[in-house]
Amino acid sequence: MTATPTQPYTQHVACHCRRVRPRGRAGHPRRASALRDVLGLVLLPLPLLAAVLPAAFAGGGTRRWFGGRGESARADAQAAKDAAAAAFYDLDTAQRDLRISIETITAVDDSPAARRAAADFEAFGLRIDEVSHRYITAVDAHDLDRDDLEASVADRARSELTGAKDELARVKQELDRFGQSLGPLLDKAETQLARLAPAVERARQALLSASTALDAVRGSGLRADDLAARLAALAPELTKLNQGAGRHGVPETLQRADRVLRDAEAVRAEAERLPERAAETDRRLVSLRTRAQALTTRTAQVEPVLSELRRRFTVACWQDLQRVPEQAADAVKQAELKLAEARKARDEQRWPDATSLLSTVRALLNSTDEAVSAAGDRLQRLNAVAKNPQQEVDRTRFVIRDAQRLAMAGRHTPDPRHARPLDDAVARLDRALASLEGRHPDYWHFLTETEAVRGAAARVVTQIREERGGGA
Repeated sequence: MTATPTQPYTQHVACHCRRVRPRGRAGHPRRASALRDVLGLVLLPLPLLAAVLPAAFAGGGTRRWFGGRGESARADAQAAKDAAAAAFYDLDTAQRDLRISIETITAVDDSPAARRAAADFEAFGLRIDEVSHRYITAVDAHDLDRDDLEASVADRARSELTGAKDELARVKQELDRFGQSLGPLLDKAETQLARLAPAVERARQALLSASTALDAVRGSGLRADDLAARLAALAPELTKLNQGAGRHGVPETLQRADRVLRDAEAVRAEAERLPERAAETDRRLVSLRTRAQALTTRTAQVEPVLSELRRRFTVACWQDLQRVPEQAADAVKQAELKLAEARKARDEQRWPDATSLLSTVRALLNSTDEAVSAAGDRLQRLNAVAKNPQQEVDRTRFVIRDAQRLAMAGRHTPDPRHARPLDDAVARLDRALASLEGRHPDYWHFLTETEAVRGAAARVVTQIREERGGGA
């Protein structure tokens, strides 16, 4: 619909007061033309705009008016036209605002709920196109500025325009409700968008800090080649961060920023600890070498201990210790070889290898130390029990009696599950004591038996406490 000499431009604008459909959706050409008319009006100087708008929406102009029923019907039709134009404008504005919300959500969220929201919005777009088409058709079908406008024609125009207005308003209400339902999705999307810039900046600063720490370490004479390689591997990630979320998406960019931050901080922390790690490695090398030398000396002392065990006690008391000197010497040699490898790894600044080798050396020396100590401990315990076996018996009986008192606490008769193993423990102790009678008593068997009896009594005590604790 175009302006004619008999139809003022302002009236034409008022008839089609609406906005252009957002780019990317097929809209009605007439809606776009109508919005261009409105924009043309908005670009007028303010004094002229103030003078034009009342006339535009009131249907003013230079035509001649005739009184009576016809003019009243024309005025009602014009009012209906103005109301429909306002409803059209409100709906188009709401659709444009909601499109921004949908674009925000889909830029951040790829969940089923977000995809469903986008699809629902597109469906609303089709409905908006339908009601807009009805409105534009109603506007173009009736020229309310004609001098010979009949009352019946005006009434029909009013009815059609009012119906179009009501339909536009109803769709806008539904669109508003749909927009309100997007609140949680929109809040989540806006939160992620708000995180985006700070997250990327933190990742960049972390990379800078890691690089600075690595330079400082290298300046102290440490190569830190593995850390340099890990930092270099983050360069492509930084490039993608610089390319932005527009290319890689908001969720992926946030994940990448978090990953770069985490990896860069790990490199920085390890670089800062590297001088201390080097010093600790040097201390462990010296300490373990000293310990290996001490074990070599102690290993040589095992043989005299074994000689005394052989001379004073039965074979069963020392047979399992026969190969301790040989095994200890082999373990110390292995430890010394591993120490040499650890020293080489440290000189080459292969810190993980050096740490692993030192752990192996420590394990070897620990096991050797236990084996070497076992021979001396065995002789000491056998000497004590040979001198006074009753002390071991009393110690064991005390443990059994303590378990028996606990089993009888709050009871007239003990629970068979507790009494039976305790009775067995008493009998086992008596048999162990009886085994010492004779010319060559097996004191080591006696010691292992009393230790086993104490273990059995301790298990009964644990069982009773667990049962009573569970019942409480």
